Amino acid sequence: MGSPALSAAMWHDEPMDFQLDEAEARVLGSLMEKEAATPEYYPLSLNALCAACNQKSNREPVMALVEGTVSDAVESLRAKGLLLRMSGGDHRVPKFGHRVGEVFNFDRREQAILCVLMLRGPQTVGELRGRTERLHTFEGLEEVEATLNRLIERTPPLVQKLARQPGEKEPRFCHLLSGEVAQHAQPAAPVEHRSPVEERVGRLEAELAEFRRQFEEFRKSFE
Repeated sequence: MGSPALSAAMWHDEPMDFQLDEAEARVLGSLMEKEAATPEYYPLSLNALCAACNQKSNREPVMALVEGTVSDAVESLRAKGLLLRMSGGDHRVPKFGHRVGEVFNFDRREQAILCVLMLRGPQTVGELRGRTERLHTFEGLEEVEATLNRLIERTPPLVQKLARQPGEKEPRFCHLLSGEVAQHAQPAAPVEHRSPVEERVGRLEAELAEFRRQFEEFRKSFE
């Protein structure tokens, strides 16, 4: 197994000399997720990695990457020092694992946040807290915000806070491993006047939908 192409030290003092494309970001995020959520099945074979990249839950957008595309992304990530290929010993087929924590010197909180941003795109603080639950349990929104701020303040920064768009109550955050995100002003959404009862019903419906989603994920974990 060759030595990594990149050292951990460079990430703190020099600009990143690469940008991940969509396939590379999905492969890396999937490996990070599976290591934390289902360590008993980690590292992943190429077939398992393809399935993880293309799964319909916890992915935005849902993708349909073919094996060749995933294989190319794997080799590119290996060249960048972000992924390892493991073979021999207990591995009857080659398996793959990531080196994100080692290369970037992440703790579990930082790794969980970056993983979910890579798999599900820009998100609010509240969305990140709920969606990282399987990877790391944050004590509250303040801890999520503190983790985001550490990622923003790194040199080079790894997370960007997006400007709040018209009609949105909270700003969203995105990762920068695929380059900076261009922000385009959106046309203002029409103002919708709702009664207090309608507002409460809307919140309850949103909470119910979230409970259903969490239950569905919990059910799938036993399949």
